[in-house]
Amino acid sequence: MNAETLTYQNPIGTMRDIGDPFILKDDETYYMYATSAPDIGFKVWTSTNLVDWQEYGLAYDHIQSKMWARGDFWAPEVIKYGETYYMSYSARNQTDSLRIAIATSDSPTGPFVDANPDLLAAEGSYIDGHFFIDEDGTPYFYYVKDNYENIIDGNHVSHMYVQEMSDDLLNLIGDPVFLFGPDQEWEGLGAEFQWNEGPYVVKHDDLYYLMYSANFYAGPDYAVGYAVSEHPLGPFVKSESNPILSSDLANGISGPGHNSVTLGLDNETLYAVYHIHTDANNPSGNRRPAIDRLYFENGEMKIEGPTSGETELH
Repeated sequence: MNAETLTYQNPIGTMRDIGDPFILKDDETYYMYATSAPDIGFKVWTSTNLVDWQEYGLAYDHIQSKMWARGDFWAPEVIKYGETYYMSYSARNQTDSLRIAIATSDSPTGPFVDANPDLLAAEGSYIDGHFFIDEDGTPYFYYVKDNYENIIDGNHVSHMYVQEMSDDLLNLIGDPVFLFGPDQEWEGLGAEFQWNEGPYVVKHDDLYYLMYSANFYAGPDYAVGYAVSEHPLGPFVKSESNPILSSDLANGISGPGHNSVTLGLDNETLYAVYHIHTDANNPSGNRRPAIDRLYFENGEMKIEGPTSGETELH
């Protein structure tokens, strides 16, 4: 079956009990990283067609981070920058705060080695780091001040931030720039715990589209929205069309979220990569990866999904 006639059906692969999938396309091979072994580190899978996946092993092993991290290895993201592969990930430190670390490797399959185990030397808990390299070569880093420790008016609230990065992607530059927190009804306003998390930026027609997820990851209301800006540092304005990806319980899709974006087989078509609950009738932390086409129409970002039937892959 060639690329022109390849089809798939969500969820993709045989992986279960994962979350926060991130796919890197390097040459003609796809590499998937995910929250997959939270007490050990991060697994990596490989594919040549985005549909069939082979588990390679651990890309990052916790053995090296025992001095600072005690578990909750979450949300890895990997980019190739120059000839080096950079991984951003979150983990819980010895004093119970969530921290973001940067690890590097000469190979997309690892082993990744910590290069900066505490990127944000600030009080609080931080998760979900995202690299974005603009067309002029300037690197930016988006991240979340997690609601675990961020308490506002008695509620636990997530906040999104961005900063420039150093040229070696190992340090942040300047002051944190606050972007937004939960402020739309679909995001669960008024709840004790409120989330805006999982940032991912796509540039299209000189605009910056910042995708994010809201609500509880293990519940059916977890969904994806986006905000738009003319500059990577904002200000970002949330779309009135949010959410653009949400549960379709009638077709067995629950809690789609924490997405990344990758290129299809034609190196042109964009695909949103996200997780869904393995059992839609019993949402939990047991999740599986799914993909659907992402496109733009009249300046709005859209996702052709969530799909559950046979779908053509480009």
